[in-house]
Amino acid sequence: MTAHARPPLLIFDGDCAFCTTSVNTMKRLIPGMPASAPYQWTDLTSYALTTKDAQSRVWLVVDDHRFGGAAAVAALLRHQPNALMRFLGWLGTVPPWSWAAEVGYRLVARYRHRLPGGTPACRMKPGA
Repeated sequence: MTAHARPPLLIFDGDCAFCTTSVNTMKRLIPGMPASAPYQWTDLTSYALTTKDAQSRVWLVVDDHRFGGAAAVAALLRHQPNALMRFLGWLGTVPPWSWAAEVGYRLVARYRHRLPGGTPACRMKPGA
């Protein structure tokens, strides 16, 4: 790790109860869970992200690499101490599994306001 590198950070929509609940659940279940922060409290420009980026998907920033959506989940799993989780993270990067993961991620994101824990505030912003 260089002197300028930052610890990994998972950036999510803090206005969305479903997203917040999901992150809190991951903190309990995933041993190598990185720090997390709502995008509303994060200096997005320092991570080379825009508000539109952050409204559209979850982001995992590791050093100078940014992973969004299903790729963020795959990257998170690839950095776990458990071999099965690492394998699933790797699998999430290989077609056709990566395609299926992205479709699944987009469906969850689009309908998160209807999922358990979701509220009207979880509805995706138009154009996001």
